[in-house]
Amino acid sequence: MLGAGRTHDPIERFLELFERARRDEPFDATAAALATATPSGQPSVRVVLIKQIDERGFCFFTNYGSRKARELDSNPRAALASYWPSIHQQARVEGRVERLSAEESDAYFATRPRGSQLAAWASRQSEPLESRRTLMSRYLKLQWQHGQDDIPRPDFWGGYRLVPDRIEFWSNRTHRLHDRIAYVRTADGDGWERIRLYP
Repeated sequence: MLGAGRTHDPIERFLELFERARRDEPFDATAAALATATPSGQPSVRVVLIKQIDERGFCFFTNYGSRKARELDSNPRAALASYWPSIHQQARVEGRVERLSAEESDAYFATRPRGSQLAAWASRQSEPLESRRTLMSRYLKLQWQHGQDDIPRPDFWGGYRLVPDRIEFWSNRTHRLHDRIAYVRTADGDGWERIRLYP
């Protein structure tokens, strides 16, 4: 173990890497794999976009009827993995998950492009879909109904925050002698223990 007690804030370190990746990564640096599981332990993973990061955690948004949301509501633990090949870095985050407030979800929804707002209404995410034509018909009908009016956030759509209790950073090195540093939240919840791991 390195530096017993409280050490450098891993969320600050994540944000530093995140900003580097947003400058250098040719693809969307906000993309991260999100792993969830059912109460019985059946895992699933998919890519989400991390839209907000602060000292409270990592936020992403979805339809509350989606598979990921159902799993998070019944088993509120999850893991995120971000990989940025352009800067040779990976970050993994594990912790509990909570829903954002309606006000927080409203604020983010208002920043989405209009087409994405309409799509949130049109999609019954993760439900069986008869054909793509059905989806497009729903979308176009909503587009006509709303005209130029503001589009409110659907009550079935909103955000989640992953509140981390473990954050691990991986840095690529030659001969596969990579650097791995894990930060584990202390029992009192006020700091982080830093641990170096074998690659």
